[in-house]
Formats: sequence, structure tokens, C-alpha cells
Amino acid sequence: QLQLVESGGGLVQPGGSLRLSCAASGFTMGNYAIAWFRQAPGKEREGVTSISRSGASTDSADSVKGRFTISRDNAKNTVYLQMNSLKPEDTAVYYCAARSTYVNSWWRPIIYDYWGQGTQVTVSS
Repeated sequence: QLQLVESGGGLVQPGGSLRLSCAASGFTMGNYAIAWFRQAPGKEREGVTSISRSGASTDSADSVKGRFTISRDNAKNTVYLQMNSLKPEDTAVYYCAARSTYVNSWWRPIIYDYWGQGTQVTVSS
């Protein structure tokens, strides 16, 4: 059974850091482009960042550029999201999603085939 499982969320103070992980089971993650999305209460799901199958291509939303970094270790079947300089507005449930190919419109949730269950990130003092 194909599954994505996020972990690493939690409560952090403004300016702090967290690293999220997205682990795959039931399939080879290296065959899929992966994206991170987030959804805050009352808001639409927002594309945060994405990475191609090899890791050679990445892209991020303007709101997180310079603060968040996506990476992958295909040998471990895992994608990571390093989040630095966190702000209260980064508070949301964070999801990883998979699709077969990397596309310029990576920020559209509808194009993804598989989703994790989400992990809560709360940035607050």
C-alpha cells in the first residue's frame, strides 16, 4: 500500500527552526516528484516548495525563499523540509505530496496523486 508519512512538526518560537520529514512506504520515492504544502485554519492549501525526482530541480513560494530548503535522500526513501527563521504566519498543517513528474505548476494541489496525513507546525512565543 502506497503511503506518505510526515513527521517532525511541533511548537517552536519565532526565529526557530524545524526539520520535517516525509517518508514513503510501498513505493520508490525516487520515481516521484515531491512537494510540500501547508494549510492554515480557514485558508486554502498553499504550495510551499517542490523537488524533482533526482533532486536537481527545486522551487519555492516567495514567502519561504531564503528560509526553507527542500532536499531528498532517495536511498532512505525520504524527503526533508528544513525550516529556518520561522514566523507565526508559518503556522499550519504541513503535507507532503507525490506525483510522477516535476512540473512548473508544482504549486497546484490538484495535480498530485498521493498525500500524507499532515503534521502540525505551530510558531508562537
